[in-house]
Order: sequence, then C-alpha cells, then structure tokens
Amino acid sequence: MTSTRTTPLSVLDLAPVSAGSTSRDALLDSTALARRADELGYSRFWVAEHHSMPAVASTSPAVLISHLASATRRVRVGSGGVMLPNHPPLVIAEQFAMLEALHPGRIDLGIGRAPGADPMTAAALRRTVEGLGAEDFPRELRDLRAMLGQEDAGRASSAARRLIATPVQESTPQVWLLGSSLFSAQLAGELGLPFSYASHFATGRTLEAAAAYRAAFRPSAVLDQPHLMVSASVIVAGSDEEAEYLAGPSRVMSLSLRTGRLGPVVSPDDARELLAALDPQAARDFFAQSPGTQVATTAERAVAELDDLVARSGADELLVTSTTHDLAARVRTLEALAEGWGLTPSGQESSPASGAADPASAAAAV
Repeated sequence: MTSTRTTPLSVLDLAPVSAGSTSRDALLDSTALARRADELGYSRFWVAEHHSMPAVASTSPAVLISHLASATRRVRVGSGGVMLPNHPPLVIAEQFAMLEALHPGRIDLGIGRAPGADPMTAAALRRTVEGLGAEDFPRELRDLRAMLGQEDAGRASSAARRLIATPVQESTPQVWLLGSSLFSAQLAGELGLPFSYASHFATGRTLEAAAAYRAAFRPSAVLDQPHLMVSASVIVAGSDEEAEYLAGPSRVMSLSLRTGRLGPVVSPDDARELLAALDPQAARDFFAQSPGTQVATTAERAVAELDDLVARSGADELLVTSTTHDLAARVRTLEALAEGWGLTPSGQESSPASGAADPASAAAAV
C-alpha cells in the first residue's frame, strides 16, 4: 500500500459563488484558500474552466492563475483544466508561456477535452466548429505542445512547427492531460504525459481508467513511466452529521446541473429543505451516481478513505476539491486533511522552493 506520507496532496478549486455573495467574493475566497494551501504544504493548487454557471467564478484560468501565483510562495499553480476545444492552441500556449516566464517552475497546464460549457457558449468561445470534435483533440494537443517547444515538430502540424509561443521562457510549464473517460486515459498514455483522472465526477471507472492509462503508456521525453493523479470531493468536519450537513449545498449543485436550474451555492439550511422535498428513492438513486461530495466525514475517516483510493488506484498524487457555502468549511477541510495526511507546512520543507512532486523526476524535466 502506498503511504499517505509519500503521496503528494493537492487542491482543485472552482471559486464557488455562494448565495448572497458576489463573484469577487468567490475569487477573494479562492485567493485566501490558495494561500492557506501554500502554508499547509499542499503540492498544487489548480483552478478549472467553467462558463455560464452562476455557481462558478473560475471562467479564465490563466488570469486567475497569474493572480494566485503572485499571492502564494511555493505551491505549484495551474489549470485543472483549460478546455482545449474552446481556444486556439496558440492562445493557450502564449498565456502559459507568459505565466511560466513570470513564475518559473511553478506553473501547471492541465488540458481537458470537454467544453466546460453549454453548446451555445462553447460556439461563442471558439467562433468556429473546426477543432471541436474528439478526432481533432490529439492534433491540437500536439500543436499546443509544439508551440511551447515541448514536442517533436515533425509530429505537429506544419503551421505549429513555424510558431513558438512568446514570451520565450527559460523553463516550460508542466503539461498534464485531464479526463473522465478512457479516451483521455489512453491518449495520455500514448503521448507519455502525466494524467489526472476526474474521479470526483464519480463515474465509477477510476480503476478502469488507471489501467487503461498504464496499458497505453509509452515512455517519452517527459516521462519514462506512468504518472497518475486521481481526484476526490471531500468535506471534513467534527462529526459525520456535521459533514453531511455541510455537504448539502454540493448535492443541490449536482442536482441543479442535471436539471439545468443553475444558481449560486445555497446555504446548508436551504439545501436541507430542498433535499428533504425530494422523493427519497429517486434522491438515493441520483446521488449514488452524482453524490456532489463523495467523502463527507471526520478527518480520521476521510484520510482512511483517501488512503484506500490511493491504494486501489495506485495513484502517484491525489487531488481534493470541496464545494461548500462558506470559505471557513473549505479551509477547515484542508487543515484537517493536511494534519491527517502528514503534510509538511511551508517553511519546514527539506526540499527546494517549488516543494511539489515532479512527474518528470524519473526522466527529463517537463
């Protein structure tokens, strides 16, 4: 079994917008959470791209990453992820080249294939249907990496071979492939990239995706062996009852995504009333597939469940995310997990400044 003390722990944050608050409040909360994660010894702090969702303020990861990297000292900051179909590869390459130039050695570029938006918003972002299909994704990913100087130009398109993202940086961001499907797992393996599986979506295919990634893996200039991260949605409290109470808003959010009735993150009291009004059997069936929060319990039990996830999946890193109505609950969750997981607080590290696990440590630098 992998030891929790040797498995890096990181954070995925959506900048949730709570009822009665503003997007600015949400972004300031994310900044405070990133600073606390940095102090506690978390390895990475990632933000995700979502659009046209009243409950999520994280629409422009590159802009938010720049702010968060400036507000923190050690933690790697990145995207979990940027959705490649929404943007021309050169735009992403230039954004992350600039981030890396400003914060060398601390930038992660997690790339996803889903649009993170409804079809109308996705069309408005891209302005063309070209490059939106799954068959286009591998080529556009190769082009993006070529523009960052990370890929053999012979495998990229002729246009990408002539383009190098500026500003030209001395180092280059770590590129991860993200996904919740076997397609992404297999592609990450074929390209020899680190892979982050969205287990917090509760698709039930985490172990299958992990096996598919390892089976498809081919050594590359980036990695000589597979490097897998898995995610989990977690809320920690002093008792199971309190944790379930705090998890109510995330479950209402999960339900609202399925029904299209989008809104800000409701309070735990409002969530309790809304959930109580549901048909009990239908609610049980729905939340078995889309729990909103997978692990809602005490610190000791949460650490045990996460340790079991690492052991079953063989994950090299673990990514945790929490959706709550208020910042305090997210901070308490990170603090409890950091203590139970045995993270080393900032300022007590024995390693150099970045402090984060490097999936390329067994091969060439990313």
